[in-house]
Amino acid sequence: MIALAKWTIVIFGIFLIGVGFLMLFAPLRARNVLRKAGSTNFINYAEITLRMIPAAAMVIYADFSRYPDFFWILGWFMLMTSLVLYVVPRRLHHGYALKWADIIKPLYFQLIAPFSFLFGAILIYAVV
Repeated sequence: MIALAKWTIVIFGIFLIGVGFLMLFAPLRARNVLRKAGSTNFINYAEITLRMIPAAAMVIYADFSRYPDFFWILGWFMLMTSLVLYVVPRRLHHGYALKWADIIKPLYFQLIAPFSFLFGAILIYAVV
């Protein structure tokens, strides 16, 4: 179980680095992906459920990581907010995503891309 949690976090870190590349080199596509959050029942609940997998992995692996308190807090925060999103009406979730997609211009996606790279790299470093 511990090894599975570790590799789930590594895959999540790689995913975040990939998201960083998407935001940097295809900011309009990244913006369109954000616009789809919560847009259908399938997307809404798949997104929330998939988010819970690395969150649970962080809680499980916290004591073995380089930053146990950070992993414990972040993992539980992601799990609890995911559970809240399960009960929030889908239209509200989608409306919130649309609002932020309007606020975050393509240039802003490019400016925040390095943070996605950094966070993904920190997650990988913390477990390898």
